[in-house]
Amino acid sequence: MDGPAELLRDFVNTYDVEGDTDELASPAELAVWLRERGLISETDRAVDDDWALAIGLREGLRSALRHNHSRGDDRQAMTAGLDAALTALPMRVTLAGGAPASDPLSTGATRGLGLLAAAVLDAHARGDWPRLKVCAEDGCQWAFIDSSKNRSRSWCSMRICGNRTKTRAYRARRQQDTPRPS
Repeated sequence: MDGPAELLRDFVNTYDVEGDTDELASPAELAVWLRERGLISETDRAVDDDWALAIGLREGLRSALRHNHSRGDDRQAMTAGLDAALTALPMRVTLAGGAPASDPLSTGATRGLGLLAAAVLDAHARGDWPRLKVCAEDGCQWAFIDSSKNRSRSWCSMRICGNRTKTRAYRARRQQDTPRPS
């Protein structure tokens, strides 16, 4: 299994903003997604409340990752949606072996979502959290792991989203520089 950063990236990417398609369009699809990643058992099912919590967690993560591009200090406003979703998940934090560990206190799909919340803590502990970002292209918002040395990557793909953004900026500059006929 991949690490916590990959798991969180994949969870955020269950909704494709550009294509407006959602892998988690129902509680049943949420259960399948969690089951395929070993976060719940074969017999666990998800209900509407689990599904609503999953969507809140996913979009809270997307919002928080969007702000991993910035170096500002307004983190509280940036993570409000994520904090709200995390608060809804009953968790226990312990100092097992001297390192903090988290364990969901629920069962079924809610436990699976709690394991996703624990992945947030794990990504922070491993130092991977600042590398988790969403594409700066507003129409895309695809989550990715910034593997650049200086953590400056802005787009999921330079060929597609980076090119779109730079082309728009170039055209806007050209339009401003072009004298208008009298």
